Amino acid sequence: MDADPRQYEHIKINGKDSHNIILSYLIHGCFKDTVESLVASTGLKVPAAQLEDMEKRKRILHFAINGNALDAIQLTEQLSPDLLENNKGLLLDLLSLHFIELISSKKCTEALEFAQVKLTPFGKVQKYVEKLEDFMALLAYEEPEKSPMFHLLSLEYRQHVADDLNKAILAHACTPSYSGLERIIQQATVVRQCLTEELGKDALSPFSFKDFLKS
Repeated sequence: MDADPRQYEHIKINGKDSHNIILSYLIHGCFKDTVESLVASTGLKVPAAQLEDMEKRKRILHFAINGNALDAIQLTEQLSPDLLENNKGLLLDLLSLHFIELISSKKCTEALEFAQVKLTPFGKVQKYVEKLEDFMALLAYEEPEKSPMFHLLSLEYRQHVADDLNKAILAHACTPSYSGLERIIQQATVVRQCLTEELGKDALSPFSFKDFLKS
């Protein structure tokens, strides 16, 4: 059974802690304007180097999400040398964004040439073969957006790659790859799962962030 919500009223939360949790999420997501507004209204301090890093990551993520993957790769190599060299899977995903952009622009010949030069080497690694087959299959369709691999052309796919890139850049800089808010949600989910396993038939329902916001 859920705890009585009235008990929450007796738990004191430091306002500064709440602001820092929100700030970490905004910095993680590169929401620069909102960060500046929050800092101005709360008096929180953010190191200039952290703001500069956020701006650089924002540019990289913007390129990735908007189909300019080669620019994203170039800036990533400047900001985080050796990151992509040591993370071939992420490099493949970024190169695939450029390949997919060429497909979407009906530049199939250029896409094929790009694939032969940049993507083919990944075919020597077994774990990348299936993903490469999905990318190359797009060339077989006059309307790739109606193919079984249509999701590769979606904004959601570009956002997924950009999120992975953001986490990798943060980890490369020895900073948390997840925001404080994400960690709190992860912790709440794990605690709820553990309680569910212990309580058995009287188990709590799985933690849902959406349901929590509605409560």
